[in-house]
This record gives sequence, C-alpha cells and structure tokens, in this order.
Amino acid sequence: MKAAESRTLATELDWVRSSYSGAEGGQCVEVAAVPGAVLVRDSKCPAGTRLAVRAEAWTEFVRLAVGR
Repeated sequence: MKAAESRTLATELDWVRSSYSGAEGGQCVEVAAVPGAVLVRDSKCPAGTRLAVRAEAWTEFVRLAVGR
C-alpha cells in the first residue's frame, strides 16, 4: 500500500477514542473496526503506525480489561 493510500484509508475509517480520554489530548489510543480486525493507533499521531488485531482477540482483551 502506498503512503497516499494509507492516509486516505486512515481518514475514511470511523476512529473511536475512549470516553475516558480528556479533552486535553493526553496519552490515548483510538480504534477502528475493519472486516475481521480492529485497528489501533496513537491519537497524537493519527497518520502513524497502526496495529491490526484479530477481532476475536480484541473482544477478549476488552472482556478481560473490564473484568467480565
């Protein structure tokens, strides 16, 4: 994938930031769902590297994080 295509994809996705994130920015991650995976990125560097996690693994991570 070319850099221009990557930037376009990054802006077309519906990135979601945690409701625990403050308005001042801070150290936050954002996630976006794609078929079969969840993408994770640093909110301070939206054009930077993204981590792709299988959807099932992300679901299990969230389950463990909230204690359910």
